[in-house]
Parts: sequence; C-alpha cells; structure tokens
Amino acid sequence: MAPRFHVPDTALAGLREDLAGEVLVPGDPGYDEARRIHNGMIDRRPAVIARCATQADVANAILFGRETGLTVAVRGGGHSVAGTSAVDDGLVIDLRAMHAVVADPEHMTVRVEGGALMSHLDRATQPFHLATTGGRVSTTGVAGFTLGGGSGWLERKFGLACDNLLAAELVTAEGKHVVANAEENPELFWALHGGGGNFGVATSLTLRLHELPAMSFALMLFPPRSGPDVVAAYRAMMETLPDEASGGVLYFPAPPEPFVPPHLVGELVVSALVTFAGSVAGLRHLVAPLSALRPVVELVQELPYADLQCMLDDPPGLRNYWSAEYLGSLPDEAVDVFCARGERIPAGTATQHVLFPLGGAAARGPSDYPLPWRGAPWVVHPFATWEDPALDGAAIQWVHDVRTDMRPWTTEAVYLNFIGAEGEQRVVAGFGADNYARLAAVKAAYDPDNVFRLNHNITPAAAA
Repeated sequence: MAPRFHVPDTALAGLREDLAGEVLVPGDPGYDEARRIHNGMIDRRPAVIARCATQADVANAILFGRETGLTVAVRGGGHSVAGTSAVDDGLVIDLRAMHAVVADPEHMTVRVEGGALMSHLDRATQPFHLATTGGRVSTTGVAGFTLGGGSGWLERKFGLACDNLLAAELVTAEGKHVVANAEENPELFWALHGGGGNFGVATSLTLRLHELPAMSFALMLFPPRSGPDVVAAYRAMMETLPDEASGGVLYFPAPPEPFVPPHLVGELVVSALVTFAGSVAGLRHLVAPLSALRPVVELVQELPYADLQCMLDDPPGLRNYWSAEYLGSLPDEAVDVFCARGERIPAGTATQHVLFPLGGAAARGPSDYPLPWRGAPWVVHPFATWEDPALDGAAIQWVHDVRTDMRPWTTEAVYLNFIGAEGEQRVVAGFGADNYARLAAVKAAYDPDNVFRLNHNITPAAAA
C-alpha cells in the first residue's frame, strides 16, 4: 500500500544528501523491516524513515519533517505500547544506529546515545561491576525509559533511572543542539525527569553509575490456588527486606524453560520473584518465608545483572496491551481481588499479571520531579501479550477489568511508561496537575508548535 502523503522528490533527494545515515521510503529494501516495532498490533507505513547516524542527522531530519509538513515520530527502543514510534504517512526519526555506550568507571558515569537499548547499557557497564537502574527487560530503549522516569529492579537501591540522570543532549524542534543539566537549562533538565520526549530528541544521556559487585535472584513457582498465601507472604516479607531487594509476584503461563517441569509448561502459575543486589548467601535467608510455602519450583542463584535483565524479555511482534494502577495500600481485600483476576488471565495468551513493590530509594528520591507515583508502595501492572488477533477483545477487556478491580486502592497517579494511549486525564495524572502546568510552560519554550506530539503529550502552554 503506497503512502497517501507524497513527499516531493527534490525534498527527499535533499534529505538523502544531508544525512550520513540511511533514508528509506516504501518499496526500498529493508523498509518493511525498519518500520516494524515491538507491538505487533501496530502496523504503520511511514512516508519516510530517517535512520540517523549522527546528531546532525537528527537535526536535518527534524527540519525536513517541518519543511514537508510530515508528522514526526521518534524511535529509540520502539517499546511504546501505543506505537508512538511509528506513524502512517509521516516521518520516523530512527535512532537505532546511534547506540554507543561509553562507561567512565573513574568518574562513575556512563554516556549513552539516544538509540541504545538497555542491553547495550548493561553489557557496557557489567565488566566494571557497575550499573544504574534499568528497565525490567533488556530490549527497552534507555532514553525513553529514563526520560519517562525509569522503574526497574534496582530502583529501591539506586533510585529511579531519572534520579541518576546527570545531563542530556537534545535536538529541539528548531533543529538546535541543547544541553541540559543542573547548571545549564535547569528548567528543561527538571522537565526531563519524567516528561519524556516532549521537548526534543535526546541524542545522548549521561547517567550516574553505582557499584554492583554481585546480583542474585530467587524465583519460585506455585499453583494458582496458592496465590493469596504467596502474595500475603510476599507483602509481609517486603516490609522487612533491605533496599537491595526488589522483585514482584506474577501470574503467567509457565514458559518452556529448563527449570520448568514439562507438565507445567503452558499451565497458569503464580511466581514470586525476589531480585537482590548482592550475593546468594545474602539472599537465601531473606526468602525463607516464601520457601516455607513449598513452591513446585525454586531457584536461588547468582546471575550477572545484564543476564538477569533478559529473564523476562517478551519476544517482539506479539500483540501487546498494558496498563497500571499505583496503589496507596495493599490490604487483604486487594490481595484477593488481584489474585482472582490473575486466575482469569485470557486463555491462549502469554499474558503476565504483575504486582511490583516500590519503596526504598525510589520513594525517598527528589519530591520536586514530576513523578507523583514514586511514593506508592505497590503497583499492579496487567501486561497482556498474545499472538492471535481473534483474542484482541478478550485480552484488552481483561486489562480494563484489572484496572476497574483495583480502583478502590489506587492513588490515581501512574507511571506513563507502563500505559498506552489512555487519554489526557491519565497523562495529567502521570505528572500531577501542578507539574503538568509547569511542564506545559517548558514545552512552550522548546516545542511551541507541538512537533513532538506522538507521545504522552503535554500541550504547550498558551502565550500570556
């Protein structure tokens, strides 16, 4: 199917001339592969894909998009569940070729280019036994993850990813290079701690590193009927665990892994996962209350952090629909409701029903940043994935039902990286009303025409 928007040949020739990277249009070899994103529900055909190789490429691509009137999408990791890194008949600024990561162990920092994935970051810092808070899978884009706040296994120990952001380089809607840090453009720097890609295209981030000499985990599988006891034990355990410990409780169909008995593969299980920024010796006694529940599978082992990050990778191309509710409390009634919905995961899907603990350094982080959800002690994250389009209705409805079920305990604040396109009210809830007004003023200063609007969008504040 040809794009409905025709890009003038002269403009396209000019873009090819200006870019060190590659320019793809429909019909070019590699175009179909380049336009695919993580969520298999999204099938969009851009008029132009600019595969940028340099910061100058990004600036030239932005100016090309503006001059031709093309709607601009920005692709880093391509993990946006709403598919905002792709656009029909528009321009995709594809950063994947810009994935260099340079660790500086002497100064405990790392510089990450805008197209780097979590795996690029983790593999670059692992040899030095250093890390910073990353996502819970290895295929997430570092920039979108960090600028959206950044919640992961190490947040209770090292804070959210954005708490470790030291500097950012952006290309603005005018094609200008801007540096933001605590001293230079401090209001923009504040906005980048949760405001996402609203203000420009991030071409590099500098992040603080922390010592991580060892990482270990405990994974236990139980039959679904044990869910309420498992969650109750996990809740009590987390009240006493140190900041080094994190993890979650998950309902999901057991995967075909070597540690899963053949008779359990594909069957619904409830899993207790405890991640630990330390050795196995330090972890074993911490998870004793879970072991006492007699899991059908129990693994307690040390694993390099970069490898741990791959444990829950979901394959690209599946159909995805996610959401989240951040809870102010987790009473017994909420536990029962969570577990009941977990037992009703749609059949035939690879869906995960997740309960994450927060707290620790994430909760103690800077209260000024536009992240009103950081103080919530628990988050419920319905994460529906499936292959058959015939299951779309059942999977999406299940996610909506989870949200409805948990509403009595929600704070209404939400981490926007965990949700899709759920309307302006949810965007405001992701920042808080006062923060949203302040962010809108920053948006007006750096992107008054809302060029970067394919995201959890902040409407530029009207001129006074």
